[in-house]
Amino acid sequence: MTDRATPNLPARDFDETAQFYEALGFSQSWRDRAWMILTRGSLQLEFFPHPDLDPSASWFSACLRLSDPARFYEACRAAGVSEARAGFPRLVPRAADDTGPLVGALIDLNGSLLRLIKDHPAG
Repeated sequence: MTDRATPNLPARDFDETAQFYEALGFSQSWRDRAWMILTRGSLQLEFFPHPDLDPSASWFSACLRLSDPARFYEACRAAGVSEARAGFPRLVPRAADDTGPLVGALIDLNGSLLRLIKDHPAG
């Protein structure tokens, strides 16, 4: 098995979090009262319960290194996540003059920041 790391993110409500991510193409691969794992292809996000989390105070984040981050961004838009400066969930587009691999960001319903980054093969 290849070495890997998976982000651990808070979920105020597992049902709501699963429903949100399922609209983005994720499915549940594990769930009990204390942990939930969602997968989309080779992406894996792990969630722990945090029912008292205030999304506006969340500092949780992760980088999603994607072969086609623009396609994932558009899948989020198609699922009804809008580009906005405030609120949860929302998409944050990359500024037109930015350079580098960052395409944009998804801030989920729990306030977690997921940076959408173009993956580059190791080597």
